[in-house]
Parts: sequence; C-alpha cells; structure tokens
Amino acid sequence: MRAIPLPHSLDDRVTSGSEDERRAALGYLSEAWAEARLEGIDGDCLAQVALFTALHELVSTYGEEATAKFADGLGSRIRRGEFTVPMSRQ
Repeated sequence: MRAIPLPHSLDDRVTSGSEDERRAALGYLSEAWAEARLEGIDGDCLAQVALFTALHELVSTYGEEATAKFADGLGSRIRRGEFTVPMSRQ
C-alpha cells in the first residue's frame, strides 16, 4: 500500500472531499453522537471509540507510517487550541 501524506494543519486543503461533503459528514456524526448520548453512552467512551475508528480509517487509507506522522503532530495542535471550541454564552 502506497502511503499518502496527511495534512498537518486544519488550513491544508489537501484533505479529501468537498466542503459540502465534510459538512454532511459532520452532520451525520453529530446526529449519531447526540443519539448515543440520549441512549446513555458516556461521552468519554464515544470519544475513545471515535478516535479508534478514525485512526483505523486513516491507516486503511494512508498506511501506518503516514498516519503515525500525522498523529505525532496532534499533541502540539491540541496545546495550541486547534480543537478547543469556545463556550457560548446563552
């Protein structure tokens, strides 16, 4: 299997799928997440399974080495706040 480099930044436009496709995917995942929470599935459990599933898909698509290189950069991205969503006030 030929390894294809993964994007290292949310700004990289080398990701697969169109903007509409990514929005649709987010909608499906958000709906499934909300449904699982309503069924009593713990958010931490969902997060761990979602990460495992996502990494499995990336390894299947890009190979182990490319996925490992991508994952190596996640720590600094988390620390920079790329995955932090500001709390909205209601």
